[in-house]
Amino acid sequence: MRTPRKAAPLIAICTISLVVTAVVAGCSSSGGKSSEDRSGGGQGAKGVSTPRMKIAMITHSGEGDTFWDIVQSGAKQAAAKDNVEFLYSANKEGKEQAQLVQAAIDQKVDGIVVTLAKPEAVADAVTKAVKAGIPVVTINSGAQFSKGVGAIGHIGQDEKVAGEAVGEELNKRGRKKAVCVIHEQGNVSLEERCAGVKKTFRGSVENLGIEGTNMPASTSSIEAKLQADKSIDAVVTLGAPFAAASVKAKEGSGSKAEVDTFDLNAEVVKRLKASEVGFAVDQQPYLQGYLAVDELWLDRTNGNVIGGGKPVLTGPAIVTADDVPQLEKYTARGTR
Repeated sequence: MRTPRKAAPLIAICTISLVVTAVVAGCSSSGGKSSEDRSGGGQGAKGVSTPRMKIAMITHSGEGDTFWDIVQSGAKQAAAKDNVEFLYSANKEGKEQAQLVQAAIDQKVDGIVVTLAKPEAVADAVTKAVKAGIPVVTINSGAQFSKGVGAIGHIGQDEKVAGEAVGEELNKRGRKKAVCVIHEQGNVSLEERCAGVKKTFRGSVENLGIEGTNMPASTSSIEAKLQADKSIDAVVTLGAPFAAASVKAKEGSGSKAEVDTFDLNAEVVKRLKASEVGFAVDQQPYLQGYLAVDELWLDRTNGNVIGGGKPVLTGPAIVTADDVPQLEKYTARGTR
């Protein structure tokens, strides 16, 4: 995969090599307000001989967001080999996410993995977990708030750098006017992405807020925008499911805009192959889940800290149709 020249020096992906035997579990759905996997991610898996741990992951995922299925897939494989009981719950509302963190504290888990998309709502609960002696790793969003809540580390991409990489790619493609589609209002990471695009894109960028949990309404909003402004030649979505919605909106409006997106899944790879999506930004969600569980396990069993006090970056990388042959086998099994 091609990594934007400007972003490359900042990317420091940490790979942990452990000589163990593991059985890779299939993907799970993150649908519903909460779910859990008490099998440790793979029944019959042979892992380490270290004491059993219980790790809770609490994210800001909305229902049906396939991105978090991939994060869970990575977390479950790490849990299977690390002798970890893995619990997962999610809520897109910050207040409810904080309540889920409190529930994990009440369960006396051995570690918490949490997202900070809405830090003002979640920070107090996370700080409470740290004060209770529960190590915390933040992932995906809110890297700048991670140290403040007492987390031992953060794993994800630098959202501002990712946005800047998209702006540069749009310049290379000769685009002049872009709309940046924000599917979750108040999510600091999504706002950072659009801000990054605006910083480096030589054309104009307008943000468009949509109702991300309502896909028909989201499609209609994007279509209406494209119908109203025929000069828009690029639609940048901030999550893989919204790329498909934008392709449909483009067709309905008769627009000639190129659809580009943050994040990757099997559907996006399919649309890259069909030239319906120009490029995607891969932040490797599987790696975010996998490394988060491993970091908590390493902290407990060997006192290790990864990242040297800095965020461990899992992206960004620009993916185009040229990368499809390499990626198809991974997206087909739900790990990319």
